[in-house]
Amino acid sequence: MNYRNLIAAAVAWALLSSSLGAATYDVVVYGGTSAGVMAAVQAKRMGRSVILVCPDQHLGGLSSGGLGWTDTGNKAVIGGLARQFYHRVWQHYQGPDAWKWQAREEYGNRGQGTPAIDGAERTMWIFEPHVAEQVFEDFIRENDIPVQRNLWLDREHGVVKENGRIVEITLLDGESFTGMSVRGRMFIDATYEGDLLAAAGVDYTVGREAQSVYDEKWNGVQTGVLHHRHHFGVLKQKIDPYVVPGDPASGVLPNVSAEPPGEYGSGDRRLQAYCFRMCLTDRPENRVPFPKPEGYDAGQYELLLRIFDAGWDEVFQKFDPIPNHKTDTNNHGPMSTDYIGANYDYPEASYARRREIIQAHARYQQGWLWFIAHDLRVPARFRERMNQWGLAKDEFTDNGNWPHQIYVREARRMIGRFVMTENELLRRRPTPESVGMGSYTIDSHNVQRYITPDGSVQNEGDIGVGTPGPYEIAYGALVPKKGQADNLLVPVCVSASHIAFGSIRMEPVFMILGQSAATAASLALDADLSVQDVPYARLRQRLLRDGQVLEADTPAERTAGAAIDPAKLPGIVVDDDQAVLTGDWQISRSVGSWVGNGYRHDGNQHDPQATAAFATKLPKAALYEVRLAYSAHDNRSSAVRVTVDNGSSITVRRLNQKKAPPIEGLWASLGTFEFPAGKPVSVTVSNQGANGYVVIDAVQWLSHP
Repeated sequence: MNYRNLIAAAVAWALLSSSLGAATYDVVVYGGTSAGVMAAVQAKRMGRSVILVCPDQHLGGLSSGGLGWTDTGNKAVIGGLARQFYHRVWQHYQGPDAWKWQAREEYGNRGQGTPAIDGAERTMWIFEPHVAEQVFEDFIRENDIPVQRNLWLDREHGVVKENGRIVEITLLDGESFTGMSVRGRMFIDATYEGDLLAAAGVDYTVGREAQSVYDEKWNGVQTGVLHHRHHFGVLKQKIDPYVVPGDPASGVLPNVSAEPPGEYGSGDRRLQAYCFRMCLTDRPENRVPFPKPEGYDAGQYELLLRIFDAGWDEVFQKFDPIPNHKTDTNNHGPMSTDYIGANYDYPEASYARRREIIQAHARYQQGWLWFIAHDLRVPARFRERMNQWGLAKDEFTDNGNWPHQIYVREARRMIGRFVMTENELLRRRPTPESVGMGSYTIDSHNVQRYITPDGSVQNEGDIGVGTPGPYEIAYGALVPKKGQADNLLVPVCVSASHIAFGSIRMEPVFMILGQSAATAASLALDADLSVQDVPYARLRQRLLRDGQVLEADTPAERTAGAAIDPAKLPGIVVDDDQAVLTGDWQISRSVGSWVGNGYRHDGNQHDPQATAAFATKLPKAALYEVRLAYSAHDNRSSAVRVTVDNGSSITVRRLNQKKAPPIEGLWASLGTFEFPAGKPVSVTVSNQGANGYVVIDAVQWLSHP
């Protein structure tokens, strides 16, 4: 041991502790996430002394940690510093030096529901991790904000409160765990875990609430609900969960739980799964072969072999392209990069235990890659293609090219002055005192993998429910109940139910809420108020002045009158919300009229095939005209495949969705057919053979005179 270096390090640490403890900052931001950076920038721009202290070495959280395929939702409601971030990303990619491994023209403009590059609005929504990190660092440097990294809150004894206010926090060095203190007048917890709010004694919850707690449909255990394609129902056969198929005494396969899943609608302490958003490349000059993780066990992936044997071929479906021949690779399918069930104790775990959980996730995910690339039992076509990919050599260079941030999709959630629920997101109830907007689909990844009563494997917890448009987020969701911590704001672990958080938890929204939290903190300091007592009129005025969007004023919202209530239509109507969907259908309200909450499109991605089945039972045997509702546009397919099943025969139609529907500008007739009474009949729309976007909205059966 070099004692001279050890003594020097101790002296430096003592000096740092002394310098931080000597001042009281107006605003102390804990957490280097995207929300933390934006909160610090906003506080400084409002003239406040601010310090950003964080357990992170790299700033930006998931935005710089691999999530470059931005979950934007409706980008028109992303304003303020968040929009400035995406503008700066756009500026970076205007330069020819930005395109080292790929020509700009080759990349194209594909994004998630919106173009990756919007030249008219000078924004870019898809980016490489190192580009995002540099933008965050530039924000910090330009605003001269002090940042102290690798400092961990002392969660047991590190929060000092006086008269219901935090006055000081004690931080630990990640190496020596020597205590030091930072004093502040206002505090912002911008961590994914909610460590500061918990240590301060603020009410919070972990896991899923029962449906009855907030009168929600999509909360709690969701057995039997199969959204997206991340479940075993997409396979051609059921999968046996036992080591020896058909023999429960042989034991359960790894990564399958033998515990009962719980009653439908009941609450639990389980969490939606975590993963790393990997940055991969197929460019040989920039490719690092996948590492074989220490402790690799091929037996962990026996279930995946059975999935392959059942015909699953969507391994590469979520290798989403970002610039320079790289990807943001996310979970997709029955057994993918999400390590289902391995994170339940993460929110409350010690720092040491959290490191173990993170290492286990990395080992599982790296093993998943290695298994597909090298195990001879894996079909050759998958092995060969996987070996064309590797880690990007120029990303995460100090971490073995592996992301430095695990995707903590959900941990603690504050129970604050106001709780956001699906009822606000779906506009069943109004939202008070908006401080920003969300718009992404209500989205939860799988929570558990269990054994069904028929003895097969199934995943549970994956939910995808479209909202009727952008929704407001209440100021009360950022602040604790009065008296618990009157100078604390929480822009990440906001006060929301599990299922509402599933939409709010997007990185652009965290940036928005980080800015709004810092604005409220500054106004509270102006008037010497608790954060719960900040006058909303003043807060709103300042947020609007700084470019925040608090109510929707997008074309889709201005045409909200185009929404048609299906209950007021004649005949039997099945909306797209009731259809059985396979594949990734994205909700939209951008063009024309629509039935119900909106319509859906397939994203113009035809591999693998996506289908939508509209099923019903008709009240009487008769001739029925069958109609399909859709919105027309030049980017639609001119050859949409539609099948009508009347219970005795199947008829195939092809629709040109480039042309406006001839009936009331909404409906196209599929023909008139004889239907029985009380038996299942259906209309199925497929994107098989499509040459553009495929749109689904509703199907109508009208009895023929």
